[in-house]
Amino acid sequence: MENNNPTPKPKDASKAVEKFLVSSASQLAPYLEACIHCGQCAHACHFYEVTQDPKYTPAYKLFPMTKAYRRSKNPLNWLGMIPTLEEDEIAEWQDLVFNGCTMCGRCTNVCPMGIDVAQIVGATRQALTAAGYYPEDLMAAAENVVQHGSPLKVSTSVLEDRLEWIADESETDIPLDKKGAEVMFTISSIELMKYPDSVGAMAKMLNAAGVNWTISTKGYESTNFGYLAGRPDIAKLGTSRLVNAAEELGVKELIIPECGHAYSVLRWNGANIMGRPLGFKVYHITEYLAKLKREGKLKFKSIETAFTYHDPCQISRRGGAADDARYLLEGFAPNFVEMKVTGNQNWCCGGGGGVQAMNKYRDMRINVFKIKAKQVEETGTNTMISACANCRLTMDESIAELKWGGKLDSLVEILADNLIED
Repeated sequence: MENNNPTPKPKDASKAVEKFLVSSASQLAPYLEACIHCGQCAHACHFYEVTQDPKYTPAYKLFPMTKAYRRSKNPLNWLGMIPTLEEDEIAEWQDLVFNGCTMCGRCTNVCPMGIDVAQIVGATRQALTAAGYYPEDLMAAAENVVQHGSPLKVSTSVLEDRLEWIADESETDIPLDKKGAEVMFTISSIELMKYPDSVGAMAKMLNAAGVNWTISTKGYESTNFGYLAGRPDIAKLGTSRLVNAAEELGVKELIIPECGHAYSVLRWNGANIMGRPLGFKVYHITEYLAKLKREGKLKFKSIETAFTYHDPCQISRRGGAADDARYLLEGFAPNFVEMKVTGNQNWCCGGGGGVQAMNKYRDMRINVFKIKAKQVEETGTNTMISACANCRLTMDESIAELKWGGKLDSLVEILADNLIED
């Protein structure tokens, strides 16, 4: 049964404290105890780099949970001598953990103690949301999932109409609810509505490789705004739709399209969210296309265009699929040039973790893009490609605002344009 619980409205700091204690008691306490306040994480954070404001130091985002945790463990707490978290403190951290962190995980790479700040920020978002502190625009997108099936209100009828149009434009088949399919392909509403060519490109390559695949009208939206908004109930609803649809069809594999957090949520958290193993394998589209290429089912014409690659954080650094994108480029792009900071060390686009959906930080996202623009320029190329629609949406916004002279393309679209078809 789908959960239609309303968003919590009254603000209550005590509810945040309760959630902090549950999270820290279950798994996060070692991280809270481990921080040595060295500050190395500051220079790994794109928000700190463009502002030089100490409040964006990733370790600082541990403070509300750490304060609640240590207060609960301190014997003086029984005497009322240890201050608790107050409403004004909670309000301050709402801005930092929602608008001021993309949960990209770059800070963890440089942390000498290996503290997973992104995981703690995710738990902190849940606590603040439970207490009634959350960005309205991000929560609205999450609630659209409940009411309309998608953060962009892509209902089943919208999906069917849009896919029919994309199939015609791309001159390829896009099967829906196909019985006996072995692979279920999911879509991101960002791609469907903003970048439809990428959906057509993926369909074209799956068909060319002879994959027996389908899209389900019962579970199609891969993005999970419930996870980003700190709403585990909506996160489970979105995950359940995909899992139930895949298992009803009996598919062996499920493909996540060019979307970073959609991949990390289902691939690495799906079983935990569902409370049981998934009945199928989960692939990001770059992983799956690399698999098809290794099997000799996909071949591409070599292109002379010089370009570089932007690694989406949730696919490369936190997803483990950085090598697959580069394998796809082998023999296809002889003039491919790596950025100086690349792969698992890449700089975030600035819009991950739901930050793209929050209007308040538009100017901040544009400033963050200057880091990426400089990286591209240093490669001597004029084109950057990526494999995440959210990265693309974020960077396209900045490109337009800054009137940047470079170009941004989709990896799957470039591959499809140069596909060798029998």
